Amino acid sequence: MKVVLLGANGQLGQDLQQAHAQAGRPVDLRPMGRRELDVSTPGAVEQTLGAMRFDALVNCIGYHKTDEAEDHAKVALRINAHAVREMARVCAAKRAHLFHVSTDYVFGGDAERRTPLRETDAVAPVNVYGHSKAKGEELAAGALENLVIVRVASLFGVAGSKSKGGGNFVETIIRLANERSEIKVVQDQVMSPTSSGDVARTMLRMLIGGCDGGIYHVVNTGAISWFEFALEIVRRLGIDATVTPCTSAEFPARAKRPGYSALDNRKARSRFGELASWKDALGRYLRAKGYADGPRR
Repeated sequence: MKVVLLGANGQLGQDLQQAHAQAGRPVDLRPMGRRELDVSTPGAVEQTLGAMRFDALVNCIGYHKTDEAEDHAKVALRINAHAVREMARVCAAKRAHLFHVSTDYVFGGDAERRTPLRETDAVAPVNVYGHSKAKGEELAAGALENLVIVRVASLFGVAGSKSKGGGNFVETIIRLANERSEIKVVQDQVMSPTSSGDVARTMLRMLIGGCDGGIYHVVNTGAISWFEFALEIVRRLGIDATVTPCTSAEFPARAKRPGYSALDNRKARSRFGELASWKDALGRYLRAKGYADGPRR
């Protein structure tokens, strides 16, 4: 099975390569970075991918800078939507599968929501980034039957996110808690903290075991606020800092964030195996980063 991986240098892309190596390299994986394919260039997707042979395309590319996207909507739509449609068209011509990584930010418009969102729930994005990802899902679905949409959320991985300077929320909280005696974290945004390593291992099972087209929520189990997540990070590491809850209004951002975007992962769990709780995933992450005995000031 020939598989092309786009976004190979990103947080999830690196974890997919690691999961593939640890599994004994069960497929013929071709990682590609931006130097080999810049999807922001019109025509580049069809020209580059059209000349390649593959059975499946995994798209981990995305314009993830949520605040910047508010002022660069055309760029966000080009990368997160129009380029994805081009990928779907190439895959349709080759009769190949497309595994497209999307986000919980396609939701958020239901202010009263308090139960994890399922794949069948209507999208309702609240910012440009979310709109562009939702549009990407729509355009790809209109061009390809063999489409698998993998929605993820609030990723933290050992490699870190390039859009966050190689860091993630966990690392940010550890740094701030070691620098300050008190940190404030928003309590009115509820999501599903997720290990990118766990997503990678599930996606690999989807690839090698066969996967029907459709949408799958691939996240760690559980729904919490960013405040609760930060509190658990600080508690586990025994950092002498106070974590105080606050509202989103106290920390205004360029882009509005979903008040509730936790995802229900029952469909993915029933078909591809258990997805651990976010607490379990956090513990494994901290150990992998060498924080088992607590950070050093």
